[in-house]
Amino acid sequence: MIIKKLLTLSLFLTVSLLATSTITTITPAIKERMIQGNSWHQGCPVGLQDLRYLRIKYLSFEGKTKMGEMIVHKEVADEVVDIFHELYTIGYPIHKMKLVSDYKGNDWQSIEADNTSAFNCRNATGSKKWSRHSYGKAIDLNSIENPYISRSGRIAHKVSLQYRKRVHKQDTVADKAVLLQNDKATKIFKKYGWEWGGDWSGVKDYQHFSK
Repeated sequence: MIIKKLLTLSLFLTVSLLATSTITTITPAIKERMIQGNSWHQGCPVGLQDLRYLRIKYLSFEGKTKMGEMIVHKEVADEVVDIFHELYTIGYPIHKMKLVSDYKGNDWQSIEADNTSAFNCRNATGSKKWSRHSYGKAIDLNSIENPYISRSGRIAHKVSLQYRKRVHKQDTVADKAVLLQNDKATKIFKKYGWEWGGDWSGVKDYQHFSK
């Protein structure tokens, strides 16, 4: 019995370590999740045929290898997988990675959950224009540790107030998730030509990367 348990544990660890990210088209099941989850509907600027469903390996805040899910535009699918592979390689931690459909397409709730996500058919914050998320070409990474800060300096999510000052000040996993201009994680996105919201003037959106 002990030997059997050890073999099972060994197999589990091997599968976890060798787990690779995958890219697939939007299946009927995923389509249903998106529609029921209010993240896609008729009239969105991108059709489902132009989107891709990703299963992505990432390092959790608990230091475990996990598989997350994300939807992006087909034009950036390959490089998003490459980006997150590099983030995993440098040990950058991610709290969770779920489809925003799991939060009924509600950006507020997804942020409150410190969720990392991409596609969501919605308007840009404070605008009537489509967000880059509506095209599957934007990613919000560790949204609590990397808050959106308005021109007036307001941070809407109270738990993010502690991250207003953008410095690495503690040797904690959450602190490692904080994105600064010269961090390896930020530079990885920029290497692939993604714009970072932390470089914007006025408004700062430290979680946001867009192509």
